[in-house]
Amino acid sequence: MEDTSFAIHPDREEGTEAATYHDIGDVVEWKKAEQGALFHCENGYVFVQFYREDILRITMNPKTVPVLEQSLAIASAKEQAEVDIQSSGEGLIIQTEKLTAILSLSPFRLKVTDAAGRLLLKEEERGMAFRHDGEVRCFKKMEKEDHFYGLGEKTGFLDKRGEKLTMWNSDVFAPHNPETDALYQSVPFFMTIREGKAHGVFLDNTFKTIFDFKREQARYFFSAEGGELDYYIMAGPSPKEVIEQYSWLTGRMELPPKWAIGYHQSRYSYKTAAEVRELVAAFKEKDIPLDAVFLDIHYMDGYRVFTFDQDRFPRPEALIQELSEEGIHVVPIVDPGVKKDPESPVYIEGIRGGHFCQYAEGDLYTGEVWPGISVFPDFFHDSVRQWWGEQHKFYTDMGIEGIWNDMNEPAVFNETKTMDLEVLHNYDGELKTHRELHNAYGLFMGMATYQGLKQQLNGKRPFLLTRAGFSGIQRYAAVWTGDNRSFWEHLQMSMPMCMNLGISGIPFSGADVGGFAHDAAEELLVRWTQLGAFMPYFRNHSNLGTVRQEPWSFGDKAESIIKQFIQLRYRWLPYIYTLFREAHQTGMPVMRALILEYPDDIQTVNLSDQFLLGEHVLVAPITKPNTSHRAVYLPEGEWYDYWTDQKMSGKRHILAEAEWDQLPLFIKEGAILPQADTFKPADQLSIHIYPGNEVSEFLLYDDDGETFAYQNGDYFELNIKAWKKGSTAYIEIDERHSGYTPTWKDISINVHGAVARMVINGKEQ
Repeated sequence: MEDTSFAIHPDREEGTEAATYHDIGDVVEWKKAEQGALFHCENGYVFVQFYREDILRITMNPKTVPVLEQSLAIASAKEQAEVDIQSSGEGLIIQTEKLTAILSLSPFRLKVTDAAGRLLLKEEERGMAFRHDGEVRCFKKMEKEDHFYGLGEKTGFLDKRGEKLTMWNSDVFAPHNPETDALYQSVPFFMTIREGKAHGVFLDNTFKTIFDFKREQARYFFSAEGGELDYYIMAGPSPKEVIEQYSWLTGRMELPPKWAIGYHQSRYSYKTAAEVRELVAAFKEKDIPLDAVFLDIHYMDGYRVFTFDQDRFPRPEALIQELSEEGIHVVPIVDPGVKKDPESPVYIEGIRGGHFCQYAEGDLYTGEVWPGISVFPDFFHDSVRQWWGEQHKFYTDMGIEGIWNDMNEPAVFNETKTMDLEVLHNYDGELKTHRELHNAYGLFMGMATYQGLKQQLNGKRPFLLTRAGFSGIQRYAAVWTGDNRSFWEHLQMSMPMCMNLGISGIPFSGADVGGFAHDAAEELLVRWTQLGAFMPYFRNHSNLGTVRQEPWSFGDKAESIIKQFIQLRYRWLPYIYTLFREAHQTGMPVMRALILEYPDDIQTVNLSDQFLLGEHVLVAPITKPNTSHRAVYLPEGEWYDYWTDQKMSGKRHILAEAEWDQLPLFIKEGAILPQADTFKPADQLSIHIYPGNEVSEFLLYDDDGETFAYQNGDYFELNIKAWKKGSTAYIEIDERHSGYTPTWKDISINVHGAVARMVINGKEQ
């Protein structure tokens, strides 16, 4: 419809909202409630409740007392908080030690400040409102210094001020560009940073939602097509604290298996077992590390899930076992569409169990996807999730430990590109329309898949990669940014997309290296591999009919450089794996926008083409063709060129030179970087130290990288401190926890900078 004249229908004119939106109105009465207060207003009800001392929950329902229902995005139970409620003039103050809600009662308006009295959010002439068609909306004052981050997987630059963004999981094969709005993931969370201080807002609503930071200069709004207006305010005050608060609320990732953060090779498609064997043999012959090969839809019998084509892949269990002995995992694609086929055991079992989506009248919903007319599991019921998870025994019995979920928006080959919105889902006993639950379909499929794999793998960690998801998807899956293209612009765009995914609580993300659609070029693949080597998820993937883009596809020169950076990825794994452990514990992203570490630096506000790996490693890829230099911003502090050890002062821009075989990479003074001298597995560890005048510290983490034994204390921690006085470097190494014995036999210490003496644990070396 957007491509027809309907797009300019007069009823769609913006600016007519005042007549159609109804304000919540004056407070008629209020009463104390659990950790907050309930307000009966002229046009509805509002519940103000502290979920934690530093997290405030606001729930508005224009019809009834809020039911305080939560989506499964919420992973943590409400914490006890000491809440004080006082009358103040014509208003009310509800506060904890961390947050204060100041409420005006005529009309109902909300202002929120933090412990220092800093204004976070404010409603003025407009506040919470609704339309009679079910839409709920919330207006907030926008300060001149406000910058907005997060909102999951979105194109464009890092800062989302000046943009209007829609949350509606969509299959978007057309080129992703700055005006492409709704993509595969819906994460209705954003962080506001104003003059170096941060707060967060999470709209817990699975309907189609909109965040508009564009239409007005002094006000923004967020809205949902239906349901309650239910949102959480996080106090911060630092960006890192907001991420801790949001990830506590929606959950944090489990530690992935180590093989999941190595190099992965994919194509749509490796069509036969022979082709897969040839591929793996080439990696081995060329001494290029490889951890996983992906099988796209051609491995299946007529694109039916939970099958192998016996002509293309005879005896798949033998192939999987053979590759496993080489240390390589096979990751098959699994879509939600089940072919409507009376000879298919999965279809028959699902029909008899009532596991597929239906209309209110009881008719099955069918839609066309790869195998033809198909039915779709109703993942919102626990029995269906259990059943779907059990189906993966087909794969795990063969030795498969990782699954790739695609087409799970859900994508359907029709005009709307998805399931009929009138389909009813059985949400564990409560019927809800697909219009309400569409955005959560991929999340629930991910939950079903991950939990099924976990039950079947006898203590091994599963790996799940997903295209679609909602807030909370990080608990189950890594995310890749979907069908990008082999354009330099898409290489550029992958950085702010993944940085904002990290801010949105999803630390394990990446983009298809080399680009999926279109034809990659030699230089593009080289530069994209250099970037991919330092992103959380590292997979090369390309489309049917495009030029090949395996590491050797463009000749010896490109192959040599690509090999160098894939090997470099493996050398950096001890550091990267420790960052994943931090993400598991605190929610902090592995790949970080500079604004997270330097929120007071105006230069970082919309810095979209460079990022930090952890706190101390700055990655600044070349993002243009025929280019061997670029401007790099070094924040405050002293920095070292990773390749030359040249030292330079920060808080300025420099011109970095980087021929094809180099990536601009800078290490901040104070960094402690563990690296492997060899890979798969590492048998020697080198700790690179860049000491400064202040004491720096790094807690190196390791475990078996394969099982959940770390949850029972089977892990290793080595605490390393370093500082410098004059020309002497002082290093203290303390084994904090020894529940696991690492694979490395020797540790070498490498000190960078002007150092004449080295003292380790009090002994001069």
